[in-house]
Amino acid sequence: MMEPTGFGLLSALLAVPLIGALVVLFVPEQFSKAIKGAAMIFSLLAFVVSVVVFQRFEPGTYHMQLVEFVPWIDQLGIHYRVGIDGVSLWLVLLTTFLNVIAVWFSFYIEKRVKTYFAMVLILLTAMLGVFLSLDLILFYAFFEASLIPMAVMIWIWGGSNRNYAAVKFFVYTFAASIFMLVGMIAMAGLHREATGVMSFDLLSLQAEVANGRLWVGEAMKLQPLLFWAFALAFMVKCPMFPFHTWLPDAHTEAPTAGSVILAGVLLKMGTFGFLRLALPLFPEAARQAVPVVMTLAVVGIIYGAVVAAVQPDVKKLVAYSSVAHMGFVMLGIFSLTHNGIVGGAYQQLNHGISTGALFLLVGLLYERIHTRLFADMGGLKAQMPIFAALFLIVMLSSVGLPGLNGFVGEFLALMGAFEAGVAGFNGLNLWYPAIAGVGVILAAVYLLWMFQKVFYGPVNPNLVRLKDLKPGEIAMVSLLILFAVWGGVYPNTFIKPMEKALGAVRLMTVNEPGQRPVWADSTLEIDHNGDLVRVTPRRPGSYGEYTVLSVVAPANLHVPVQPEARPAPGGATARRAP
Repeated sequence: MMEPTGFGLLSALLAVPLIGALVVLFVPEQFSKAIKGAAMIFSLLAFVVSVVVFQRFEPGTYHMQLVEFVPWIDQLGIHYRVGIDGVSLWLVLLTTFLNVIAVWFSFYIEKRVKTYFAMVLILLTAMLGVFLSLDLILFYAFFEASLIPMAVMIWIWGGSNRNYAAVKFFVYTFAASIFMLVGMIAMAGLHREATGVMSFDLLSLQAEVANGRLWVGEAMKLQPLLFWAFALAFMVKCPMFPFHTWLPDAHTEAPTAGSVILAGVLLKMGTFGFLRLALPLFPEAARQAVPVVMTLAVVGIIYGAVVAAVQPDVKKLVAYSSVAHMGFVMLGIFSLTHNGIVGGAYQQLNHGISTGALFLLVGLLYERIHTRLFADMGGLKAQMPIFAALFLIVMLSSVGLPGLNGFVGEFLALMGAFEAGVAGFNGLNLWYPAIAGVGVILAAVYLLWMFQKVFYGPVNPNLVRLKDLKPGEIAMVSLLILFAVWGGVYPNTFIKPMEKALGAVRLMTVNEPGQRPVWADSTLEIDHNGDLVRVTPRRPGSYGEYTVLSVVAPANLHVPVQPEARPAPGGATARRAP
């Protein structure tokens, strides 16, 4: 067990919004402007702290960084342990960024202002905690804590059917997570059998799995059951077909800021859970589950697109589009190829930007016309040309137009699925990506149909003299469009910092014991070819220069991986982690 480190930068990131919520709760209700200002200040401060975390992050390694450890419940092996790697880095930044947008938009809220902004800030802490936790019980606590403020936001500030939507959202996600909790307790027990010490420490559990000491004998029979216990919680949270039915109701009834956060961040907890827990801890069961998960992903892509195309409500259309887009994320991740897993992880960021922007634009429109039905719309382009132009760019990003971020993620996810299909990897074939590719066409159909219904055609006489977007609203949407364009034109800005961590997750899943990366072993590294190599020992927390001693496992052991620069045959070479 490592020495206690005390609280550091990541703890400060978690504490800032929580302190902000307490400050907001102490401001009298009648001072609504002060409450909104305080919420914005603390949201901006959390974003600034996340940027500092990004600046201190070393992209040349897959290991956890800025790790903090504080003893908690020692007799049960439960401790406060947080850290960050390339998988969670961008999700942390996405969370704090979208929270600023959500608070900014929410300045129109006049009902129970204090409670609303306190819920937004508490939700921010819970979401960040999920992405930073390195202890299973801590992860579970934050995972469940995020349900309460979101359910309250839907219940109090939602639409006419908000009670049903809030209860359905809470019950679905809470019930599924109970299975994960049981699985976590079982994992701690298996760790005690393997080492003599009960522990919920993710790093220690993953080390025992990677070295082949945890899944031995009778324990191996439990692995599929425990994998599906975790997977069920994450599949509901994503959500994947057929566990998606809570999503359209929650999105439709939630206030706009709630929809932005729900689509942009909360859904990512499911896909992140697969990358952080399900794949590294249950590698054999994960490989066996590939055909099942990939089938559900493909069905979700087609189903979400078809159902979206027949929706009479613009917000429900965007909600069902999330089912389809998250299907592409899972398609890439469970291809278990390098391109696929990078594409899936990148697409979850793209979905947060593009779908978050779509919900934001729908909310801006609703504040003006107070309806979301296509039957009540039409001809808005002439009255709101700036709004129409911004909506078009965001819509094309969601469609996957080359030059915008959505194209890169979907392309890599499909490429990875094709590579796995060609190789026959884990029982896959070319039908999976071929059918999923139809979803790209269907996305263009329903999104272009939506644009035509809203902005062209006869003008509804009840929707005349509408005001176009204000400068502040234009700035709000433009910030999201900036990242949509940036992510499409130069995706390496976002892909490179997470590529090594994603490569490590892949090798943890597809390789055999003894050939898997270990988060807790600093003498193992992923080099710029994607190979797992053994390197000279480095100082704790230092991931700069190293010398390669030997190759433990090549990246292309199962599926070909295009190297950046293979070294010439010969001895080990000294390299600096890029």
